[in-house]
Amino acid sequence: MGDVLAGFHAAWEFESDSVLIRFERGIRTPKLFAALGERRIPLEAIADVTLTPGKRGTVVLRAVPRPGADPLMEAAADQLKEGSDPYRLVLPAERETLAEYYADELRARLTGSDPVDRFLVAAPEVPLQFKAYDGKASFDGRSVSFRWFWTGASSTKWKAGDQSFPVGALGGVEWRSPELFEGYLRLLRRDASGERPAQPDHDPAAVVFGLGYGPVHESLPFAAAVLAAVRSAGGAGAGVAPADAGARRDPADIADRIRHLGELHEAGLVTDEEFSVKKAELLAEL
Repeated sequence: MGDVLAGFHAAWEFESDSVLIRFERGIRTPKLFAALGERRIPLEAIADVTLTPGKRGTVVLRAVPRPGADPLMEAAADQLKEGSDPYRLVLPAERETLAEYYADELRARLTGSDPVDRFLVAAPEVPLQFKAYDGKASFDGRSVSFRWFWTGASSTKWKAGDQSFPVGALGGVEWRSPELFEGYLRLLRRDASGERPAQPDHDPAAVVFGLGYGPVHESLPFAAAVLAAVRSAGGAGAGVAPADAGARRDPADIADRIRHLGELHEAGLVTDEEFSVKKAELLAEL
């Protein structure tokens, strides 16, 4: 098609075999978009295209990625907030007719909607790094390194020392959004199959985010890049694991978590309802 459709925070350029998404840079642009810069989405990576009413006089054009096609969305595992979804283009309502035309054009060119066993969208470029609460994470394309901070790392991590994980030794990545309580990034090791993982703050293969650390626009592209490298090195068996909700914790660890939650509540960073719900969740794990 070769046309460009510009919306809020992004513009889509329609090409014969792909959609090139260019994200704006600015204080109102979601930080994840600014960090991504631009992304080329092959048409074979798109399962469907939707057009729905948005908020405050807008419409939303969205490309639905095929399962397994994009390392960023695979790492995110449905944890992204709507406003940070890189597959959404928000437009003024008066451009609905034009958006509908492009949606129809795209749908006519799509090739399938089934899951795919290889990534079709390029991963974020390396090297990448970010600061978590308990350490600094770095990835150069060949290995992931964790360097612990004395102000945040647990004694378990200090005893284990700084860590380096070759991509070939990894089986996947587990990312829990820093916008949720107890966010973290965990590397899944191939030699740990069948073992119950330790809690992230005691696992030398994980960094915990904590309040204000490991923001989405830094930690998610990092997780996606690692996941893509692992998939490339290890084949289709590499992937994303669900959060380890079933692991039981030490009572002393639960008490520490509740104390920390109470501090956030007293500081006004957690609402009364959030405090009550999360405290009940922690007590239920005893």
